[in-house]
Amino acid sequence: MSWTDSRSIKMDTDKLYYKIKDVAEMLDIPATTLRYWEKEFPECSPRRSSTNIRYYTPADIEKLKIIRYLLKDEGLKIEAARERLRLSSDNVSRRVDMISKLEKVRSELENMLGALTKRR
Repeated sequence: MSWTDSRSIKMDTDKLYYKIKDVAEMLDIPATTLRYWEKEFPECSPRRSSTNIRYYTPADIEKLKIIRYLLKDEGLKIEAARERLRLSSDNVSRRVDMISKLEKVRSELENMLGALTKRR
């Protein structure tokens, strides 16, 4: 079972920035992990306020979803994930998008099956 099976990532379409707590909840990982990834993956460095509060854009969150996929679902080590991103980030991004879409379809089908089962 993949991480998006149990938690669908929902971003508010009106929001431009998210705090670290919100992003950690979306990705179902601790905020400390996000801070660590920020050091290991320069491409996912969020903006910071004058008081040093991290603010993530939807684009930052998409990058973090890809990193999470590589580390948690694929089981890669950090160095291998960095290399995969360097060599084929577009392919990985498409794969993550496709998995996300398929999991949404699966969820909708399961909801329909549940509704049909209740009607019996």
